[in-house]
Amino acid sequence: MEISVKSTERERAGMLYGTASFVLWGLLPIYWKLLQAVPSIEVLAHRIFWSFIVMAIVVVVTKGWGEIVSSAGDKRKLLLMFFCGVLISGNWYVYIMAVNTDQVIAASIGYFINPLVVVLLGVIVLKETLNRWQLTAIILAAIGVLIVSLQYGKIPWIALILAGSFALYGLIKKIIQIDPITGLTLETFFVMPVALVYILKLEAGGGGAMGGSPFLISIILIGTGVITSAPLLLYAKGIGNTTFSMIGFLQYIAPSMKLFLGVIVFKEYFSFYHFLSFSFIWAGLAIFTLANLGVLKAPYSVAVGHEEQDEAPRGA
Repeated sequence: MEISVKSTERERAGMLYGTASFVLWGLLPIYWKLLQAVPSIEVLAHRIFWSFIVMAIVVVVTKGWGEIVSSAGDKRKLLLMFFCGVLISGNWYVYIMAVNTDQVIAASIGYFINPLVVVLLGVIVLKETLNRWQLTAIILAAIGVLIVSLQYGKIPWIALILAGSFALYGLIKKIIQIDPITGLTLETFFVMPVALVYILKLEAGGGGAMGGSPFLISIILIGTGVITSAPLLLYAKGIGNTTFSMIGFLQYIAPSMKLFLGVIVFKEYFSFYHFLSFSFIWAGLAIFTLANLGVLKAPYSVAVGHEEQDEAPRGA
């Protein structure tokens, strides 16, 4: 009984960490709009470099060098962290570019698709199971995503790249089971040298934003380290304390906020089909959350490649 209570508390903590990370991510378009005059690739370089600086400070403050050294001796972990660094850097670039070219809604579609990819990976790769309520929630959300994708009118490349890269990033983080601070420090360390060389080259040639823009722009660029590291640390804590499937559905918080910002704040087009899509997605999110909390109970679970079970397992 005590183990069950601790397990439930851990899952709830994971949900809270995950929710906090996605709320912060949902607000990020406001920050990136402040850097609209700076080329997206340069913003990315600063985001990577200053994120590493922030994480290095965190490691020093928390005295986490031991974990860094320990992980550095594991070649498998290092390789996976390198892939994480590449995946998240690509994801950051596409997202910054989308926001600063007035495609916030297109980006939000990607983060609507992403949770479905996450849940699918959770079931197929991690063998997580879903009860009937949770499966119903996935179907409703999938219908919502299909509606908004079809309404978009063309292959949503931005959305697909964002969804795929972040889903794979999350899967690696789930598999590797590394301390959040250590993981993010190593991820940014691997890609930081390239970012730093790019920044120095721009500044040396007189075309860098730090030397050729108002002082406020420099401060905002430095701040990208904090606004990047905080939600990623919360996300890593969340993904380590609850199931991959639950994290997948919590991700609907961020794109919903982004779409709201795109329509209300940035005045991008919002149609009846967007409204219809949101209705399906949020209905799915509500059902999935209630099922995970045990409010909605199902007699058995389902999983790809598995026989049905008599009782639903913990979480999902």
